[in-house]
Amino acid sequence: MPPGATRDEVLDHTREHEHEDGRESSDFTDEEAEEVEDGPVTEDDDVDRIIQAGGLGIPIGPDGKPQPLLPPLSAAHAGRKCLVLDLDETLVHSSFKLLPAPDYVIPFEYEMQLHSVYVVKRPGVDAFLKRMGELYEVVIFTASVSKYADAVLDKLDIHNVVTHRLFRESCVLHRGIYVKDLSRLGRPIQEVIILDNSPASYIFHPNNAVPVSSWFSDPHDTELHDLAPFLDDLREVDDVRGVLDGGR
Repeated sequence: MPPGATRDEVLDHTREHEHEDGRESSDFTDEEAEEVEDGPVTEDDDVDRIIQAGGLGIPIGPDGKPQPLLPPLSAAHAGRKCLVLDLDETLVHSSFKLLPAPDYVIPFEYEMQLHSVYVVKRPGVDAFLKRMGELYEVVIFTASVSKYADAVLDKLDIHNVVTHRLFRESCVLHRGIYVKDLSRLGRPIQEVIILDNSPASYIFHPNNAVPVSSWFSDPHDTELHDLAPFLDDLREVDDVRGVLDGGR
């Protein structure tokens, strides 16, 4: 779980969390939630209906008016599709435990105690973000809390291409997983693409997804570099759902 409900949960998360292949998961990307903090909750019986409907749709505010997660598209991005990027294990890997040669060390204060978060960048991420910023409206959508993710993005976004940042409270909690409901963004769904290492994150919109492998430490990883030409071509498609199907 990303830093959350109690101090013990934060400190417990410094222990190793092993995947089946033995790799350690990020301290900030274990998307299993033990309690609801923010966002709507879905019932299991509603999942098929939600997928068929293309998501829950734009939230309605107390005044009865729609309140999309994103503001209107800026003039600078007119005509561009929206590229939604996950953060942890997609662009970076973070840990409370010391990582070899971290790119950043983020101070993280919790209940008046200061912790260090060690962050390493996925190979090619700087060039990837720069190129995507030339082609798309780039949105970071993470299940992590803002006080961690904001600090990482302040350092990661060296080319100032990220137009909006969405955090855990913008997710939908479903079966203990933080789902990124693209229908809530306020963008035409046929023009939204999500790049995420966790298929559960885009369970409501598999036909908008470009999967990417989870990255932890491989210095020879080339996935972001390899994806760039595909995403360059995808921006010319009228409806991305006709090309994407949760795989490529």
